[in-house]
Amino acid sequence: MNAILFAILGYVALQFLIGIWVSRKISSDTDYILAGRSLGVPLVMFSVFATFFGSEAITASAAAVYDKGLSGAVVDPLAYAAALIIVGVFFAARLRAKEVTTFADIFRNRFSPGVEKLIVFMLLPGSLFWAAAQIRVFGVVLNANAGIGLAAALLLAATVVAVYSVVGGLMADAVTDALQAVVVITGLVILGIIIAGQAGGSGFAAMPVERMVLRPADTSWLQMLEKIAVPVCGTIVAVELISRFLGARTPAVAATGTMAGGGMYLLLGLIPIYLGLVGPTLLPGLTDTEELVPKLAEKFLPPMLHVIFVGAIISAVLSTVHATLHAPAAQISHNIILSLRPDMGPRTRLWTVRASVAALSVVAYLLAAQSDSIKELVETASAFGSAGVFVTMMFALFTRYGGASSAYAAMSVGLLVWSWSKYVYGLSTPFLAAVALSTLAYVVTEEIEQRRPKDAAI
Repeated sequence: MNAILFAILGYVALQFLIGIWVSRKISSDTDYILAGRSLGVPLVMFSVFATFFGSEAITASAAAVYDKGLSGAVVDPLAYAAALIIVGVFFAARLRAKEVTTFADIFRNRFSPGVEKLIVFMLLPGSLFWAAAQIRVFGVVLNANAGIGLAAALLLAATVVAVYSVVGGLMADAVTDALQAVVVITGLVILGIIIAGQAGGSGFAAMPVERMVLRPADTSWLQMLEKIAVPVCGTIVAVELISRFLGARTPAVAATGTMAGGGMYLLLGLIPIYLGLVGPTLLPGLTDTEELVPKLAEKFLPPMLHVIFVGAIISAVLSTVHATLHAPAAQISHNIILSLRPDMGPRTRLWTVRASVAALSVVAYLLAAQSDSIKELVETASAFGSAGVFVTMMFALFTRYGGASSAYAAMSVGLLVWSWSKYVYGLSTPFLAAVALSTLAYVVTEEIEQRRPKDAAI
């Protein structure tokens, strides 16, 4: 076992101990889920940033730019950063002011308990795909630095992730997110500076013009809008993000912290873009471009700085994977299990949430073991089921138009249209089609409901 693997395991152990210490006063599921609604602007900001600036924002983004030039950065970091800022401006304060425990509570209050439960199951697969992406990156990093084989590395990564995620609640996650964000920022900045030196400055002088365009000639404006709509709409309804600011002290704190986290995401996201642009010059002919950033770090960083950068990758994984398991597990426990067993005591509720986290960790590991691409997992996570949920959420938050039947119609049509358009028909804009038709389904259903004869009073 080499020094870097020892350093990785030591770093994870340190984060684990911090999580245990911060979580020692957790006595109920509400403490675990919302951190007592005590998060200030700094913790919300760091938690939003660290949750979304996952390993794929470093490795997969740089790989996309390596392959496609600047157009590879449209989705991540540009669209995701814009989405976080949009949520901060228009949604965070409004959602926090509703004093709900989970995102699904909003749909129970606005529509019905049935819609509440459907939301939980609609958004669950996306969270699991996203968690699987983090586990896969963790496994790739472990294998690259320890040579234990990808299968064994994935199993070890999943075990570490499961234990880490079960122990800490939102407060532990927010505190470790702040520490992990500092490590990520430090590691990326160091790597960016050293690579700039290796590239002889910015490295842009000899860059082919075709690598510096955001929209390639073979991509239509409608296809470009599709690329942007998936991360933006998917992020607006992401339970991982919403769970961060529902724990804020006030609606204003929720909004400010989320906007600041989005701004930080954009600034730090410029570094993977740069690494992807200069990558073909420094490491030409990579067959697996998702290895670009780890290979740049291994080749150009001194051993001590290399250890720091590997710690940055692991930090990004731990921050994101905790949220992707914690948030959906909270909804399963609070919105599904608790409704079936409302007589459970506080301690039983707490351990029900933790058991849900453990179960989701197993499913995420199985997905990671079956997938060949981090990017594929992340793109599926953003799009799966989110079109209909996005439409329903917009009507729920900003209008009194429509009821439970409209919500059911919109979410069902959104999922069916997206799945059929993407996997059967091969439409180039499946998400936009799903948004449009789920909106139509919502409106048509409500109009039918309004025209349906009411039962005469007896």
